Amino acid sequence: MSTQETLPLPNEGNRPDSELAELERVWATPKGLRLLTAVNNSVIGILYIGAAFLFFILAGILGLLIRTQLAVPGNEFLSQSLYNQIFTVHGTTMMFLFAVPAVEALGVMLLPQMLAARDLPFPRLSAFAIWAYIVGGLVFFSTIFYDMAPDGGWFMYTPLTLKEYSPGDNADFWLLGIGFIEISAIAGAIEIIVGVLKTRPPGMSLMKMPIFAWAMLIFAAMIMLAFPAVILGTMLLEIERSFGWPFFTAAKGGDPLLWQHLFWFFGHPEVYIIFLPAAGLVSMMVATMARRPLIGYRLIVVALIGTGFFSFGLWVHHMFTTGIPSLSLGFFSAASMAVAIPSGIQMFSWLATIAAAKGRFQINTPSLFILGFLFIFTVGGLTGVMVALVPLDFQVHDTYFVVAHFHYVLIGGMVFPLFATFYYWAPMASVRQLSERIGKWVFGLMFVGFNVAFFPMHITGLRGMPRRVWTYPEGLGWDSLNMISTIGAYMFAAGVVLFVVDLILNFRPTAAGGEGNPWKAGTLEWLPGGTYSTRSIPLVTSREPLWDQPGLEREVEEGRHFLPNAPTGGRETIVTSPIEAKPEYIIRMPGPSWTHLIAAVFTAAFFLLLTIKAVTIALICGVIAIGACLVWTWSLDHGPSHEPVEIGGGIKLPTYMSGPKSHSWWAMIVLVVVASSLYISYVFSYLYLWIVSPDVWAPVGSPALPEAAWPFATAFLALLAALMLRNGIRSLPAPGARNDVAIWLIGSSVVVLVAAVALEIFAQYQSGLRPGENSYGAMVYMGSVINVQVAFVTLIMIGFCVARYYRGMLDRARRVTIENAAILFYYTVAQLLLGLVLIHGFPRIA
Repeated sequence: MSTQETLPLPNEGNRPDSELAELERVWATPKGLRLLTAVNNSVIGILYIGAAFLFFILAGILGLLIRTQLAVPGNEFLSQSLYNQIFTVHGTTMMFLFAVPAVEALGVMLLPQMLAARDLPFPRLSAFAIWAYIVGGLVFFSTIFYDMAPDGGWFMYTPLTLKEYSPGDNADFWLLGIGFIEISAIAGAIEIIVGVLKTRPPGMSLMKMPIFAWAMLIFAAMIMLAFPAVILGTMLLEIERSFGWPFFTAAKGGDPLLWQHLFWFFGHPEVYIIFLPAAGLVSMMVATMARRPLIGYRLIVVALIGTGFFSFGLWVHHMFTTGIPSLSLGFFSAASMAVAIPSGIQMFSWLATIAAAKGRFQINTPSLFILGFLFIFTVGGLTGVMVALVPLDFQVHDTYFVVAHFHYVLIGGMVFPLFATFYYWAPMASVRQLSERIGKWVFGLMFVGFNVAFFPMHITGLRGMPRRVWTYPEGLGWDSLNMISTIGAYMFAAGVVLFVVDLILNFRPTAAGGEGNPWKAGTLEWLPGGTYSTRSIPLVTSREPLWDQPGLEREVEEGRHFLPNAPTGGRETIVTSPIEAKPEYIIRMPGPSWTHLIAAVFTAAFFLLLTIKAVTIALICGVIAIGACLVWTWSLDHGPSHEPVEIGGGIKLPTYMSGPKSHSWWAMIVLVVVASSLYISYVFSYLYLWIVSPDVWAPVGSPALPEAAWPFATAFLALLAALMLRNGIRSLPAPGARNDVAIWLIGSSVVVLVAAVALEIFAQYQSGLRPGENSYGAMVYMGSVINVQVAFVTLIMIGFCVARYYRGMLDRARRVTIENAAILFYYTVAQLLLGLVLIHGFPRIA
């Protein structure tokens, strides 16, 4: 039975004006300096998009400097050292500070509107991630001005970036800065996954979601699986640079190719992480411009899932020339070509939808950028299939042919849809629409300039011009082609400058719905609204509710649908079931606060100060950041202090939920998946170095392998800790009662868990094993480093729960905080036990 058949009808008649006034008061945007504390997605979403676009411009300026240097042979416009820094920062900024943050920013901005939610479920987490990204990103980019920028390429290949060959702090800025920014992206991914699955409007089942919501869900899932690999890689490389643990030094059993495996396990999925949200936006815009539902909706959903799945089998695509076995070459070559199938499904769906419009497809600025995207991305896809062929890849690897290919894929697959998005959705966020006349000039300059800049690079690469060169001699057949590419780059830049002019002239931010629905689109983001998103949350019966439910805009504006008021006196939205979107409870969300801003700034300071080895000040900043996080989370667990509230149609929902229905439970599960992905990357690294360097690995009976009693004792403590926590939670008292035995068990459990982690470290140390001696020792101790990380977070969370108990804020009913801590606690135990099997058991049976 469908949701709309089981839910009562929403409210009848207009709602009182007092309810609207209360919504406006509760959701009001802070004024003056307090604007920095805002958490509304309509405010921080624009800030996020603006910051990402700023980094696009900054990286583009560096790109123009690169093209100016390469315009003529023998050019001395830039020194070799400065060129290497500019080249590295250009690629790093485009990939890490622009591409992923830009699409994540669009998710923060658009998803609540598309899902008719008042906001995403963790608004302070979103704001924290955004401010941390802005502060960290600006400091990272500024290194180019004082000769501290990384110069090892945006891919930071070892051994070039080891301390022996890069002795300064330049590489450390990349490793700590980018690793930190990736953590910020993961925080945003957690918000998006829980938001899409748990805050959809009643009736919007998974098969009624906008395609962009599907794309962002898969985007976020890919982030939580792919990004931990590069985070682990940056940890290994920074530890080797700082402490000499030989993960990548071949003389001590390490392998430089381990970095490439970890980096490209993240790097190739990242291409699709960037592309999928852009493709989701294109799907929505094509349907609107064609004035008909998208053809092949279900096939596109399958294609999005398939693209995400296939993308994780392609990382060796970048390593064909590294000497890997022929069987691996064949497998990864086939996988690289297979990923074109789901992309082709989407392409044909868009073309079929345009053709089905029968000549009525609207030609305007957004649709011009979409058509430009179709052409450019198709060319990039074709050259992608070409470099997936091993013999051709051997010829063009590390040439400008590859530079042309990935710019066609990334700029065609992401930047052109992004500009279409700016022109299409600007009326939702601005009191004025962007100029159609200027927009067409922007498209023309960008489209022509892009192809003039990058198409000749295919020929330059086929003529043998290598990537990453600072200059080149004349007479090699590259001179004219490079000059043409430089002219095209400046033409493309002129289009971007004209777009900035259009923004200055016409973009005026507003939270009141802008110009309405100028495109006559069918999705919910075009509902009338304000800072509170929509006046009431609609009952959805189709994929294009504004087309299929006549009068829906008026009904929503009159408050005739769900939650037309603020029944608890604060910020709320409806939490629904993940599959059918049936209402489950009301989530009470936090408002503006300085805490997340303080946490973001001092978290960024912690990582950046570690870069320059200011350890003491960094640790102080880390403590302040943790303290700010604890203050911000202290008030989030309201408990069942409010009676169930009516949301309309006679439906009453509770205002508190624990267990698997809770949105915070889902967030912890996602966090555990992220931690698992990082640990699986560690297990891969451990076994990989075992295979490539068996002569330095600890054989059975070696003094480096502790006696079997040690791991058994550690396992006993870990299991005892889990049992103590379980019994402690089960013994929690009823509201208003006390049971100090329960809290003693809970508090003592984390002490026992920390003792188990410490015992494993001591067992290795007393055996004589040292991390700096060889790659085996480094990897064994690295496992303990990862265990210490999760155990440290678990310790803080359990301590937080103990403090809440003694303040009367934790009991059998008010238990979300301890449930969340228990999820991470049990995961820590499981990770520790797996590590014992790997490190103590595997050498004995191998």
